[in-house]
Amino acid sequence: MLPTQSVLILGANGRFGRVARRAFAEAGWTVIAQARRALLDECNPRVRHLALEATQTNAIVDAAGDAAVVVNALNPIYTQWEAEALALNESAVTVARDLGATLMLPGNVYNYGYSMPILVTDRTPERPSARKGEIRCQMEARMRAACTRSIVVRAGDFFGGPGTGTWMDQVIMKDIRRARITYPGPRDVLHAWAYLPDLARSFVALAQIREELPFHTTVLFPGYALTGTQLVAAITDAARQLGVLDGALKPRVRTLPWRAIGLARFFNPMMREIWRMRYLWQVPHRLSGDGLEQIIGKVPSTALGDALSATLTTVLAIETR
Repeated sequence: MLPTQSVLILGANGRFGRVARRAFAEAGWTVIAQARRALLDECNPRVRHLALEATQTNAIVDAAGDAAVVVNALNPIYTQWEAEALALNESAVTVARDLGATLMLPGNVYNYGYSMPILVTDRTPERPSARKGEIRCQMEARMRAACTRSIVVRAGDFFGGPGTGTWMDQVIMKDIRRARITYPGPRDVLHAWAYLPDLARSFVALAQIREELPFHTTVLFPGYALTGTQLVAAITDAARQLGVLDGALKPRVRTLPWRAIGLARFFNPMMREIWRMRYLWQVPHRLSGDGLEQIIGKVPSTALGDALSATLTTVLAIETR
């Protein structure tokens, strides 16, 4: 174990930030959690709140002077992502550089564009086909250029953890109480998913051995690769086990109204962003975890049924508030 075990998490109230601070604290790290507002669902004595804006880089550095790792969990609202992502990334880069810390980033498959192969590996070239993909590539390039050490972990669509804000909880599982599942794409196409608690534990494992890695490391988190048919079946099983669905009841499955979304994109910013990234549901893909496994050994992986049950429980609890 490295002598300095302190991590700064930027965006600690975000979806990934919340599971990351929990994973690092449970692994024995001291966690410095930057968030403008009071920390959500936090009672771990290893976590110290830093109530500053992400743009207050000098103040953050002064307050987190012993942090050896910085996790960039800053994530703008989806419709503002293209306008704000690079600036927020620059804040993270500045903080990590001034601290002399390793900067870690949860990446995704945007870098590969619609030409990505079914099996994405560590050698798959980056060919972004949308502006969000171009920005992702720029963010990672900036990390490599400005930071002494950086680690990017690219993953599929996030789900799980506290709160809402993913395809899984806002679209797919949203109407499960009414025995309805909405799947965004063709149900015979493979799609990559990442259960956030498992992804966060992978971050911890990489952070523990950061000085043994190349100065700039990019790995893929395998997560789950599921067709729509497989995911619908697994959600149905989870809902039945939780008593949300009667054992004999099959949920109705519908597809997103893409034609209507295509029309709405001209006046609705969210529909515009969803339309631009629709290829992710049309191009089959899964991520190879071979590189990550070679580095950390067994990759954290919760059984799919358990992960979906935990996610569904959170979704249902939020609905009843």
